[in-house]
Amino acid sequence: MNKLQESEFDEVVDKETNNTEGQSYEVKNLEDLTWAFRKLSYYQSKKAEKQKISNAERERINEELSKVNAWEEKELKSTNDSISYFESIIANYHSTVLAEDPDSKTLSTPYGKVKSTTSKAQPDKEDEDKLLAFVKANNLPFVKTTEEIKWGDLKKTLQVVEKDGVQIVINENGQAVPGAIVKPQTTTFKVEIE
Repeated sequence: MNKLQESEFDEVVDKETNNTEGQSYEVKNLEDLTWAFRKLSYYQSKKAEKQKISNAERERINEELSKVNAWEEKELKSTNDSISYFESIIANYHSTVLAEDPDSKTLSTPYGKVKSTTSKAQPDKEDEDKLLAFVKANNLPFVKTTEEIKWGDLKKTLQVVEKDGVQIVINENGQAVPGAIVKPQTTTFKVEIE
């Protein structure tokens, strides 16, 4: 803001406060228009000053935040590695116990517990074009658009079976479904600290 703009401030306050409440200043001629532009210039200058200060503070805060984040990441790396290590050995032990006793879905100690969740083998999409061709060829009601199938609905009618020692996906008529694969059974472990 320059000196001329600073001197304008008192004038703008006087004109704005001398107006009858509820009325606004009205531009009636070129002189009034010039005055309004000076005031507009003054306020835009004030806005730019405040934005400059705000941006400088944001930059300073971001620099500090970056330092804090880098410090935290460095300080926590070995701790996070240790946490991963212990969760891994706990899950490995639970996996061994679960192999011997499938009913041991939760192991508990005074300091925490580990829970296992097993999802069975299930159908999964591999090739949508082959699935779409299969659905259309068999006149199945699982076509969403000419280019897309209703996978969720189709999946409900499919099942995984073992044939010649290999798991395959079949439909309710016992046909192998091209474009569908078997997503294998998985067991996950959740470690909870008490």
